Amino acid sequence: MSSRRTVAVAILASVLAFTPPVHAQLAGGGTLTGQDYIEIQQLYARYTRMIDGGDAEGYAALFTPDGSFNNNKGHDALVAFIKNRNGANLRHMNVNLVILPTPEGASGSVYNFFLNVGERPPVITAASQYEDTLVKTPQGWRFKTRVNRTEGPPAAAAPQPPPAAPPRQ
Repeated sequence: MSSRRTVAVAILASVLAFTPPVHAQLAGGGTLTGQDYIEIQQLYARYTRMIDGGDAEGYAALFTPDGSFNNNKGHDALVAFIKNRNGANLRHMNVNLVILPTPEGASGSVYNFFLNVGERPPVITAASQYEDTLVKTPQGWRFKTRVNRTEGPPAAAAPQPPPAAPPRQ
């Protein structure tokens, strides 16, 4: 009889242990489930595939209808950004993804390296960091805002020609 009671207590403890996060999720209390983390990670993976593949509509679908990437806000601006982008040989390599719950959904941050696959061997050409606001929609997790900031020193200025010699007298 005591083993049944022990099992019942263990089951009850397990149920109670998962009740607060579920309640907080439904109430908008700023928690994420394991499934949320997986879906957000997949959103980041699809992002790199859509932008690198030049799929403008697929890219825009990763955002809310009023979502923004830097200064490109809304579906039409996001589609135009991809159509006007010259990145056929560039690949995004995201690392060190951090996802944090917020009352509105989640925030995300990831380091990004731009890899030029048109070179042999491929060359990392730049580094940046994305800062994101994520929301859960009926279609799944989407970017609400996405800001990309370049990291590292500014690009080297072109060398200047030496000053002209003074005229001879």
